[in-house]
Amino acid sequence: MDKLEKYQEKQVLEGKIFAVLSYLSILCIIPLVLKKDNPFALFHAKQGLVLFVMEVAVFIASVVLEWILRPSVFLFGILSLWGIIEALRGRDLKLPVISEIADRITL
Repeated sequence: MDKLEKYQEKQVLEGKIFAVLSYLSILCIIPLVLKKDNPFALFHAKQGLVLFVMEVAVFIASVVLEWILRPSVFLFGILSLWGIIEALRGRDLKLPVISEIADRITL
C-alpha cells in the first residue's frame, strides 16, 4: 500500500527511523515506548516485536534441536532486512504469518 493512502506524510517521516529500529532485535521496544502515537512506527514495531519473540523461541528450541538454528537464522535475517527496506521506503509490509499475529497486539 502506498504511504500516502494509509499514513500522512508527516507520520512516515517522523516514524521512519523508529520503524527501522523495529526490525533490529530487542530494539523493537524503543518505538513501542516512544512512538505509540505514530501509526506507521507502531505498525512496524508490532511486527518487529513478534519477529523478536519468534527469534528467541527458535533460539531456545535450538538448544535441544541444533539443526533448527541455521535455516531459521537465515529466514529471520531475510524478514528483518525486508522489513527495514520497506520501512525506509515509507511503506507498510505485511510479513507472512508475523503480521497476522502482530495485528492482534493491542497497546
